[in-house]
Amino acid sequence: MKIFVHALLLGSALLLATESQAQSRPVAPRRTGATPRPRPKTSGVMLKDGVMMKDGKILLTEQGLSTPLTQDKTLVNGTVITANGQVTSPNNGGTVQLAEGDMVSLTGRLTTRREMVEADSVRKLVDYDLKHPGKRKEMEKAREKAEKAKEKADKEKAKQKEKAKK
Repeated sequence: MKIFVHALLLGSALLLATESQAQSRPVAPRRTGATPRPRPKTSGVMLKDGVMMKDGKILLTEQGLSTPLTQDKTLVNGTVITANGQVTSPNNGGTVQLAEGDMVSLTGRLTTRREMVEADSVRKLVDYDLKHPGKRKEMEKAREKAEKAKEKADKEKAKQKEKAKK
């Protein structure tokens, strides 16, 4: 029995020695691939195709590339845009001077900066309504309730002042 215990101790010592050697083995360095090529960065704002006044300059954007307008441009429907920003419509012959932020599409449709801002505001409201259904109505009711409470408080104040005068 004594021999069996010694053999068991010797066997376990050998196993532990081999395990400790296996753990101390150096780990091979991780293989990394080639570094990725840097991608060209865009400004994040893509302009629609057309003619636009930006920073006091008339820019012509076609297929995503913007260039300053140096000579008159005639569009598909006959609209003529001069280099100084005058837009002449073929229908009635009327001329319009482009203001900062105004845009004429390549089909001849004039869109003012104000129209773009209004359309953006409406789009944001629709997105908000889709994300939070009923929330705007709820907020409107709460605002009306607060206004009524304020009016009531003002009336009570006025009554208190009248009583104080008497």
